[in-house]
Amino acid sequence: MCAKKKKSAGNHQREIRNAKAHHNYFVGEKFEAGMVLQGTEVKAIREGNAQITESFCRIEKGQVWLYNSHIGEYSFGNFQNHPPRRKRKLLLHRREINKLIGAVEAGGKSLIPLRLYLKNGMIKIEIALCTGKKLHDKRETLKRKVAMREAEREMRQRY
Repeated sequence: MCAKKKKSAGNHQREIRNAKAHHNYFVGEKFEAGMVLQGTEVKAIREGNAQITESFCRIEKGQVWLYNSHIGEYSFGNFQNHPPRRKRKLLLHRREINKLIGAVEAGGKSLIPLRLYLKNGMIKIEIALCTGKKLHDKRETLKRKVAMREAEREMRQRY
């Protein structure tokens, strides 16, 4: 019984989200991937010192790489701290990589990270096959959000 309490007490881990992803892209199929990280990077992510809003993924030589993600330096690190913006290898199954290669090479799709989180002590990243939105699509999405917000406000006032 004590083990359950310890597990539930330790599950207050942070989740880092890409806030711009749903605004700029139509999100398609999602994949969960592991990341190859250095020790200080893991500690910095556990502190919540990471950002993936401007990051993207590329496939090079049959491997998936995460570019332009910022994982800040660990606050208690020393001279062995990691560089904040470096490309990081993502770990996926071969069949998933082949599926991603086919979709990206067909054209019009991008690999965009959606969120970075801890799962069973491991750092995972959720990436998605996305299609870019045009300006009129973004405006339409905003109009829909405003309409839904107003409808919810009216329903709360009536009841």
